[in-house]
Amino acid sequence: MDKHYVDHEEQDVVIVMTSGPSTPHRCATPFYLGGLLSSMDANVKIFFTMEGVRLMEQGVAENLVAMEGGKRIIEFIRDAKNAGVEFFVCRPAMPGYKMAEDNLIPEVTATASAGDLADLILTSDRQLFF
Repeated sequence: MDKHYVDHEEQDVVIVMTSGPSTPHRCATPFYLGGLLSSMDANVKIFFTMEGVRLMEQGVAENLVAMEGGKRIIEFIRDAKNAGVEFFVCRPAMPGYKMAEDNLIPEVTATASAGDLADLILTSDRQLFF
């Protein structure tokens, strides 16, 4: 599989991130994969919902690692952002975690609704769920 990368047209990929601080071992791969796909010319958007929204709250990803001794999740987030990944936080999920828009990390592209997520899923070429 890793012998050669396949030539492909630019694709739209949406990653739905539901994992959060209670499952830190699941919190690095979506950013790593998103950054990799983006560097391969895919248009990647990560949509955070359920507990995933907590990763976009100031102070959370800065203090979270997927495995002992590993990089902090904020570093994975920043690497993905630098590769061109866009981050959307589910606005309806935020009140359940007592989150406010003014307390989101600067890497967030925008807050969005469930309807926005539905549009992303219907218009993307690929969807991944974490």
